[in-house]
Amino acid sequence: MANVITDETIDYVGILAKLELSVEEKEQAKKDLAEMLDYIDQLGELDTTGVEPMSHVFPVHNVFREDVVTNGDDRDNILKNAPEEKDGMFLVPNTF
Repeated sequence: MANVITDETIDYVGILAKLELSVEEKEQAKKDLAEMLDYIDQLGELDTTGVEPMSHVFPVHNVFREDVVTNGDDRDNILKNAPEEKDGMFLVPNTF
């Protein structure tokens, strides 16, 4: 158990998580956090030579279609739906 968690660290984490911990809960949290950090240290010891970095466990491919404009400039027909228009734009009331 190389990672030692201090009382101050547990108090700070408790404040960030908005938790009120009893003395027993703080002691258990210190042990749990130390065990987690020890496990992470163990993972750092693994030999990853020849393992390619990946951003996702499964192969992910972009399935989006090509972005193609299909309706073009149809301003005149669109402005037919406007209650009022001015200079080729919708005319709306001022908001203050």
